[in-house]
Amino acid sequence: MEETFLVRVDVMLRQEINDPQGLAIANGLRELGYPEVSKVRAGKRIDLELDADSAESAISKADSMANELLANLVIEDYFITII
Repeated sequence: MEETFLVRVDVMLRQEINDPQGLAIANGLRELGYPEVSKVRAGKRIDLELDADSAESAISKADSMANELLANLVIEDYFITII
């Protein structure tokens, strides 16, 4: 019997890829008086509500979605969690 799962896919640029958005955020935070910020990496979070037989099946479906559309595997990594 299928259940509905809330699955979160966090997509981040790989560490070796320059992150101009993260750099801009870090610079902005320093200008606002937060000198303790040394590095920022920006990414995207995608929450999916989907039907599956089990948590493992929901993760597998989300993994396929991330591979096919949600992440650019050349420059991004992704992490999947059940919420």
